[in-house]
Amino acid sequence: MMKNYIIIIILLLLPICNLLAQDAKTIHVLVALCDNKYQGIVKVPKGIGNGQDPNTNLYWGCGYGVRTYFRKSTDWKEVKCYKSDRIRLERIIFKHKTKNYYLIADAYDGRNIKDCTIDLLRACSGAKKDSIIIDNEKIGLFGKAEVIAYLGHNGLMDFSLQGKTENADGITRQVIILACASRQYFKNQIESTGANPLLWTTHLMAPEAYTLHDALATYINGGNDEDVRNSAAAAYNKYQKCGLKGAKKLLVTGF
Repeated sequence: MMKNYIIIIILLLLPICNLLAQDAKTIHVLVALCDNKYQGIVKVPKGIGNGQDPNTNLYWGCGYGVRTYFRKSTDWKEVKCYKSDRIRLERIIFKHKTKNYYLIADAYDGRNIKDCTIDLLRACSGAKKDSIIIDNEKIGLFGKAEVIAYLGHNGLMDFSLQGKTENADGITRQVIILACASRQYFKNQIESTGANPLLWTTHLMAPEAYTLHDALATYINGGNDEDVRNSAAAAYNKYQKCGLKGAKKLLVTGF
């Protein structure tokens, strides 16, 4: 009789054990630092347009940059921030406070925007994968992330890529591309990678972190693609004062 009770208890505990054993999910954000010299952008003040200085950069160290904005978020806790390599000047890691998610953001040197774009597409296709250890837990990067996001200037306005990046493993990943007119410029490439365009744009935009932050908040809490789009549009309108209708025309989901 005691043996039967033990078996029943084990069976009841199995779902809980399996839940606890699940790996954390990852959101990998690739940021091409704003760069007056190496990108075809409308020039911004020198300090925030230096693509070799993450600390003052418009898309990283400024108030609405990814590093600063997520540091101030009540949803995320910073785990680690460190210099990465000559292309990715800095990496910052956040852990969600209530959900089993990590967010890893990489600041790419502005002159390496093409490398950043290629990494984005290869991650979306599963051709580029990596992982790191955080608190004794293996965390997936690039193609091992559930969501891959890009934030910065649309490099495909300045250069073209040879061929298409084909899906390498049959997995459909979620991608967010916050750059000017990203749907028009990235559509063929993203179709080829097999990724789902969770959020991208139809026109010129300011690719700042609040749009990404609120879109991810809705996604993490189980919102569908349209919910994510609505949250992103609301955030964009809040800061850009463009009208919610205009923000919804700018920020779209799907092909």
